[in-house]
Amino acid sequence: MTTIGTKAPDFTLSTATSEGPKQVTLSAEIGKKNILLLFVPMAFTGVCTEEFCEISKGIGSYESLDCIVYGISGDNPFAQQAWAHKEGITIPLLSDYDHEVAKAYGIAYESFLPQIGLGMGGVAKRSAFLIDRSGIIQYAEVNEDPKQLPDFAKIQALLTEIQ
Repeated sequence: MTTIGTKAPDFTLSTATSEGPKQVTLSAEIGKKNILLLFVPMAFTGVCTEEFCEISKGIGSYESLDCIVYGISGDNPFAQQAWAHKEGITIPLLSDYDHEVAKAYGIAYESFLPQIGLGMGGVAKRSAFLIDRSGIIQYAEVNEDPKQLPDFAKIQALLTEIQ
């Protein structure tokens, strides 16, 4: 797993916008604001929807702490766009369709939900990484239980400190 105090692995991922697909490169965002990456297993599921809807509703608290929030899942950008539209999710959703970023951050399940017959490999564990303006990870939380949300109070407290 990527750890606190290390440089955040760079990536370029797609997002669907009303103007069409767009690429977001992490290294191009470094230096502008603090960055919170929120990885979730998959779109259209209960806990993932709850998490991103709550973050969307409270996005002002992150913006006031000079932080941009990105949601990342292995779904394709068009499914993410449909999910965001259906649920009112307003944070940018990035598609890690090939699961390369989940692997680079060391948070990919070997087999996700094998107990119900899915057993999909590469799906991201529910995780949060706070990256400061210099590209260093200041907070890292990886939850084995896909129903466990990150500790957003700790993340916001840390943002207050590093602002």
